[in-house]
Amino acid sequence: MSATVRRSRTGNGNRNRRRTGNGNGSRAGDERAARPRADVRAGVRRASAFLARRSLKAHRRAWGAVFTATTAAAGLIGAFAFVVGSLLLAQPPVERYAGADAVVAGDQRVTYTAKPWGSEPKTATAYLPERVRLDRSLVAKAASARGVAKAVADDSVPARVAGAGAGSGSGGAGADTAVAVGRSWAAAALTPYRLTDGHAPRTAGEVVIDGALASAIGSGTGAHVTLQFDGAPRSYTVSGIAGTGRRGGSPAVFLTEHHLAAVAGHPGTIDAIGVLAEEGVSTDALRASLEAALPDRARGDREVRVLTGAELGQAEYPDALGARNELLPLLASITGTVFMVALLVIATTISQAVHQRSGELALLRAVGATPRQLRSAVGREVSRVAGAAAVLGAVGAVPLGLLMRSLLTTDPLPLPVPVWLPFAATAAAGVLVALAARPVAVLAARAVTGLRPAAALGAAGAPEPGEPGRFRTVAGAVLALAGVSAAGAATAQGGQAAAVAASGAATSLIIAVALLGPWIARGATRVLGTPLRRAGGVSGFLADRSAAAHHRRLGAAITPIVLVVAFVCVQLAAGSTLERAADRQAAAALRADLVVTGPATGLPAGAARAVREAPGVEAATGVLRSGVVLAHSEMGEPKLDRFPVLGVTADQLAGTLDPHITAGDPADLTGRGTVAVGEDRASDLDVGVGDSVELRLGDGTEVRLRVVALYERALGLGEFMLPREALAGHVAAPRDQLILVRSANGGAAQAVRHALAAYPGAQVRPAAADDVRIAPPSSDQDDAMVVIGVGVIGGFALLAVVSTLSLITVGRRAEFRLLRTVGAGRRQVRRMLVLETGMVAVAGLTIGTLVAVIPLLAFAVSVTGSMPYLPPARYGALALAVAVAAGAGALWPGWSGGGRSVLGRRT
Repeated sequence: MSATVRRSRTGNGNRNRRRTGNGNGSRAGDERAARPRADVRAGVRRASAFLARRSLKAHRRAWGAVFTATTAAAGLIGAFAFVVGSLLLAQPPVERYAGADAVVAGDQRVTYTAKPWGSEPKTATAYLPERVRLDRSLVAKAASARGVAKAVADDSVPARVAGAGAGSGSGGAGADTAVAVGRSWAAAALTPYRLTDGHAPRTAGEVVIDGALASAIGSGTGAHVTLQFDGAPRSYTVSGIAGTGRRGGSPAVFLTEHHLAAVAGHPGTIDAIGVLAEEGVSTDALRASLEAALPDRARGDREVRVLTGAELGQAEYPDALGARNELLPLLASITGTVFMVALLVIATTISQAVHQRSGELALLRAVGATPRQLRSAVGREVSRVAGAAAVLGAVGAVPLGLLMRSLLTTDPLPLPVPVWLPFAATAAAGVLVALAARPVAVLAARAVTGLRPAAALGAAGAPEPGEPGRFRTVAGAVLALAGVSAAGAATAQGGQAAAVAASGAATSLIIAVALLGPWIARGATRVLGTPLRRAGGVSGFLADRSAAAHHRRLGAAITPIVLVVAFVCVQLAAGSTLERAADRQAAAALRADLVVTGPATGLPAGAARAVREAPGVEAATGVLRSGVVLAHSEMGEPKLDRFPVLGVTADQLAGTLDPHITAGDPADLTGRGTVAVGEDRASDLDVGVGDSVELRLGDGTEVRLRVVALYERALGLGEFMLPREALAGHVAAPRDQLILVRSANGGAAQAVRHALAAYPGAQVRPAAADDVRIAPPSSDQDDAMVVIGVGVIGGFALLAVVSTLSLITVGRRAEFRLLRTVGAGRRQVRRMLVLETGMVAVAGLTIGTLVAVIPLLAFAVSVTGSMPYLPPARYGALALAVAVAAGAGALWPGWSGGGRSVLGRRT
């Protein structure tokens, strides 16, 4: 025992001496232990680098397909990031307030707070569609702020101007007309305008017009012009001509401040307050001074904002940011789809490229290569290919982004392009694509590189596995079930919720098809194999046997076709289904046979009365268009939705419009406290006739309206319909956009024209369904989104079809040589390839259409109550594009280049 203790103590002492010594021995031991590990790592790097270099040279064609797909993905992601970034930075232009140092305006934003289930309260924000006006008393408070040299009440009213003869400075008579903005002469300093001739208006009968307007109507100083606001035309004397020294901008006509307040129709309120600062006062100091001098609230619960710099344009175009915020979610949704499609294409292409080399990787593993060396080699190969492709794609993203940006009609919101934005967007896209490629390749190679050398020796010559792994199969089945469940949930919802559920269903089903590709290919082979053998003879037999033996390869070929077909069908059919249903409802609702349209400024209120009094007119209602904001919750999440609405005259409604009333009486749609609601929207809100609905009108005024009627044709006429008088006080200009006329005998057009003689610019023509549709049938913006969403992404998906199929064809060179060696003729092999390509195209079209039909059916039934609709010509064009892409990808490599040596002679 003592000896043991001594040995223990001695050992402890030695260990203590090693611990308490100078550490040289310890560091030396660590260095000796670390050196082999470093040598091993260096050896792994050298071996993997050598394998990667050799493989890149030996598989140039296969990696060329990966390079093409990755380049396109990087370019597409970068272009969309470029456009979204430009839209986020967009601000309305500054024209009207270019000479102001600051502008005080009402807050165009409205908020709504709700508490989601099991979470903290959240707040949603939306922009109001109509201008929020300020109380006129705030002008004095702004003028009293420190550092303010002058505060000007700015108001505007649309006017129609016509030359009525020339005076001393006109040089002749003029009869031309133009649309202008009426402002007070005091507000001219905010632009700034300067007199170039004459003097400022001194009485209610004098005006100053800008130089461009004077040239347009042929009038000058001393001439008489006719101005029409919201009443009968009136003659004015031109007291002066003003100019800004800049090109562009809306034509302007200036009145005295008192007279402008009278014709504007809201004397107690103004559009905004323009502020000129004293000399030497900074913008930040001016803003702080104004915020301290002004109250937090202006009208009711509406806040006051002080705008400076680039923000000044928000006071000129109050709904510009609202339009931007409506476009952003749509563009962001398409960008998310782009990202999903790009990753799916990259994963499919790289996985196929790696799987085609499974025999080679297994042989390397059998002769001693370690799993780490093989995975590192594959990762290096993909990183080099993806890195170069990301750089090239990033370069191509800039012109593509500029093209997409030019297609978006965001007037009056120009999309800026700061110098750093293209570099940031494309760099982010390139890095994202490069980082995503390597893990995909490593995972694809894991099944082979993880084998033991003995097992790998047997796998080197074995055919590729036909079925996916258990995890992939389970994940695909779960996603397929989730997609079908989301489609079923969409049928029980409506509006935006149904659209979101249907979109989620489509995405889940597309990914499920990618995961279950081999199983789907097996089913497609069983269904199409018999007709293939009967129609193709020997070539059909070879095509059927080849497809049956390579389900994984066939699934990889079908996946990009399913992707492009499903995506394009969903995008095109959703819009055409809604448009068709809205057209039908608007056409069924129209009872008027004539429609009166006016200039861009609208029709004065007296025009509808004049039409009603015309002989032969049975009914006539002016249609005032505006918008409302509905605050509600979806699963506890706060939502603020903007809806366009129609303001109508109730006692004339029955003769001109039939919204198909299902409950209540539209004759009660009078006063300022009533509303008619679409039946589906009423069901969502759980309201009926006699209940109340809380809405925010276009300028943010909160109202509680009594439901007096429910109607069915909401897709054509809008979710809400209000009395005209309820909207008139809450729009920028209470002017009818059109007048619907019902003739007693169908021949009142001439009488209507005669009644409108006092209203220049009024046009009478036969009524059409587009006149009463709540939204235009098609706009430049819609066309741009179709081009961007369908054309660009669909083109990328078709490119993925070509690259994937060409990759598969190039990888079958050994198979083709073997067929030629055992006696197959050149025509037989080529025909086999054609039949296989046809089977892939038919299977992809069928499965892709089925994937699209499931969510589309749910969406169409829940939102429109009808079947989904896609014009046959569009589907035919899609099928033709898929067939051409499949042929180009699968057949071209077999007919040209290296393919000629394979199919062109007996080996």
